[in-house]
Amino acid sequence: MITDKEFTLRLIRQLSQALEKLILDKPEESLMQKELDFDTLMRDIFKMNFTEVSSKTKEELIEIVNERQERDHKDYYEMLGNLFYFHGKTTNNNEFLDKAKTFYELYLQTSGIFALPIINRISEIKKALD
Repeated sequence: MITDKEFTLRLIRQLSQALEKLILDKPEESLMQKELDFDTLMRDIFKMNFTEVSSKTKEELIEIVNERQERDHKDYYEMLGNLFYFHGKTTNNNEFLDKAKTFYELYLQTSGIFALPIINRISEIKKALD
């Protein structure tokens, strides 16, 4: 039996992977057919829509993540980094890019993984914000 936490974590991972494909401009046909509904996914994950999630400060979002199990923090940070990076790039929103940088940095810290694509995105964001 799948618990609520396992289901939410699976949603987070699926959203993160889908966003990664969009970021890399390699969306699968099935992904395009689903037409990612960010508001529905955000409601399932955070119990609020994307507008409400994006209006939260970095500190508020970190607090929300800290309320979850510690082993899941890296997945939340990766998903939030991808989410804000994607929206920041598509809407040319520096506030979203700044949030993406923060969450990517937290992802690298909590995961202990050397992820060159994430490091490259952080460098790209830093250049865009200067």
